[in-house]
Amino acid sequence: MPEHPPPQRPTPPGAAGTDSWTGTDKIAGQAAGSPGKVKGAKKRQRATGSAGCADAAPTGVRHLQPAADPWPAPYAAGPVQATVTLPGSKSLTNRYLVLAALANDTSRIRRPLRSRDTLLMADALRELGACIEDIDGDEEGCPDWLVEPGPVRGNASVECGLAGTVMRFLPPLAALADGPVRFDGDPHARNRPMDAGIDALRALGIVVEDDGRGTLPFTVLGRGAVQGGTVHLDASQSSQFISALLLAGARFTDGVIVAHEGRPVPSEPHIAMTVQVLRDTGVDIEDSEPNLWQVAPSTIHALDVQVEPDLSNAAPFLAAAMVAGGTIHVPGWPHHTTQAGDALRDILDAMGGDVSLSRDGLVVRGPDAIVGIDIDLHDAGELTPVVAALAALADSPSSLRGIAHLRGHESDRLAALATEITRLGGDVQVLDDGLRIWPARLSPAILHTYADHRMAMAAAVLGLGVRGVQITDVETTAKTLPDFVGLWTSMVGDAAAPSSRTSAGGPM
Repeated sequence: MPEHPPPQRPTPPGAAGTDSWTGTDKIAGQAAGSPGKVKGAKKRQRATGSAGCADAAPTGVRHLQPAADPWPAPYAAGPVQATVTLPGSKSLTNRYLVLAALANDTSRIRRPLRSRDTLLMADALRELGACIEDIDGDEEGCPDWLVEPGPVRGNASVECGLAGTVMRFLPPLAALADGPVRFDGDPHARNRPMDAGIDALRALGIVVEDDGRGTLPFTVLGRGAVQGGTVHLDASQSSQFISALLLAGARFTDGVIVAHEGRPVPSEPHIAMTVQVLRDTGVDIEDSEPNLWQVAPSTIHALDVQVEPDLSNAAPFLAAAMVAGGTIHVPGWPHHTTQAGDALRDILDAMGGDVSLSRDGLVVRGPDAIVGIDIDLHDAGELTPVVAALAALADSPSSLRGIAHLRGHESDRLAALATEITRLGGDVQVLDDGLRIWPARLSPAILHTYADHRMAMAAAVLGLGVRGVQITDVETTAKTLPDFVGLWTSMVGDAAAPSSRTSAGGPM
């Protein structure tokens, strides 16, 4: 593996390395089950679970205790060769769950993701009156979800964890309840912006009690019905505020018209995903005008759907080929999708990878050296942590733009990425709307994850290229990818340096 080049420029005043910002890791939580399969070289250990599957259906989400010691991230001494079968999409699973709970009949969700976020969503919908049960699926040990809708029930409490889809998608649904519904979550969830969603509900005549915070905790005072109508909101912090209103809008008496007013909406592919799943259930929705969505009062028809693999969760695994060389194959990659993670194909190609999509799935072959990139990630912000990790290992500068909204995600991802890459000796500048990253010689360090699953995945990518990296609270990946450590270790397999198989090594 080639050494990383020394810095190509002096660190300027105001660069990330001079900032004093730090964060504190928090317990992210645990989901049952094993997430996927990895097939690689002859001696490589195989994961035995299936994509996102669990054993008997848990009805609650247990909280993890952080590991006593940081996890020694595997360092690749040679190229990786593996097939990685990924779990289902979190974004699709949670949208299907919401619509199934509001549908006119029983729905079946096949191969759903079972991670902390989706288990929190299922538990919340049970609390609100839906019946969600396991039934045998096509693969042994990987049950499907059968969802029986029921009247939306009040006098309930919703535990959001750190799941943006739970804290933002369910308040409009809770307004249909016959009583109050209280929302709260993990300590850091109280820092995530909710004011746009709360203000939109109030504009529709829904009473929300939040003591003026505009964040969790808050209570929605359901009255059994919502009149609906037109609502203007600024969704520049998150597209989830728009999706939330669209998902419930068909059940409003007059439907809903949502007009965005403000800076461009981030992650627009997620709105396109919401529109598509609504149309798949027969909802009458119009989105032909920019920044305007109209949902007519409609019957939401029951679903029988298989969940696509989570393409955003593919990012660290595909990045492994970029860092270590070799080939990673992800079967089941859809040829047509609304998932933002599909942008990985173009991103990795631009950074020097050989990317090919066929009926057998997606294959990425690593380059001799990673090439820096200048890219606007506004529509695929969730990919930023892994792209930033690749940029830190590249042989030329990178600019990641259009991602100011990441300051309001599970962590302030811009500050967190700058802090952790700098901790390794990297050269990063935080911009108003992104990051500028220069090549630098990197050295081992203990990297922090800030209770953010994407930060943990990015740290694993960095560890693949920098011997001796250790990662705190890697279990936070259970938010969207149970047993990430098992999948990652199996993927690296025989390519791992001997010292990194059991303990952290020294500098490169």
